[in-house]
Amino acid sequence: MGERPLWRRLLAELLGSAFLAGIVIGSGIAAQRLSPGNLGIELLENAAVTAAGLFAVILMFGPVSGGHFNPVVSFVDAAFGGISWRDASAYLPAQVAGCTLGAAMANTMFGLTAFNLSTKHRASGPHFLSEAIATLGLLLVIFSLARSGRARMAPAAVGAYIGAAYWFTSSTSFANPAICVGRMFSNTFAGIAPSSVPVFVAAEVLGALAALGLIKLLYPNIGSEDASEIVVPHRDVPQSTGDLRGASTTGAH
Repeated sequence: MGERPLWRRLLAELLGSAFLAGIVIGSGIAAQRLSPGNLGIELLENAAVTAAGLFAVILMFGPVSGGHFNPVVSFVDAAFGGISWRDASAYLPAQVAGCTLGAAMANTMFGLTAFNLSTKHRASGPHFLSEAIATLGLLLVIFSLARSGRARMAPAAVGAYIGAAYWFTSSTSFANPAICVGRMFSNTFAGIAPSSVPVFVAAEVLGALAALGLIKLLYPNIGSEDASEIVVPHRDVPQSTGDLRGASTTGAH
């Protein structure tokens, strides 16, 4: 088995991150317009679309890059040997650029200025704690599935977790430094003020470090083979001659 070329994986991370940000921000704008003044319904609509969209985006790009779309996922994966530190460092700007592009895309689709800084201040003690816990839980979901041989369930599990975390955290579970940067460029329902971004990112890094320790305690034998399946399996598997013959025969029918 071999990894796909780095440029191809970076393109998948860029596009996947763009779609992710577009889904989160675009559904937030739609929710505001469809259910004005009803915050609970707006949040429900935003959470449901994000959960379903994240499921689809991981399925779409995961087979190429793993479907990280999140720097903390990439760097924790590197800590376990799933990808190299060099590749994780390369994923970071692709993810941030993708989320920024996705914000502009969502704003433009709804007739807004492509880039408009959010004025929604979210920095507080409860928000900090929420982001740390949301990130911790996300990483535990991803790595526990990989270690137990259930990585192919990750798209559904990750989508479900994020959808739920919208509701059990006061921060609505960003759990992703790249999406924090992207969302500060949209002064809409899903936006975050630039001054709040460092607080969220610090909490997410703290949550990632806590997850790293807990994963080692819960799964002491986790290794690079397990981590290489994060978020979903994405390595080329050479087909045997028999497999190719079988595929050819099937096609003939």
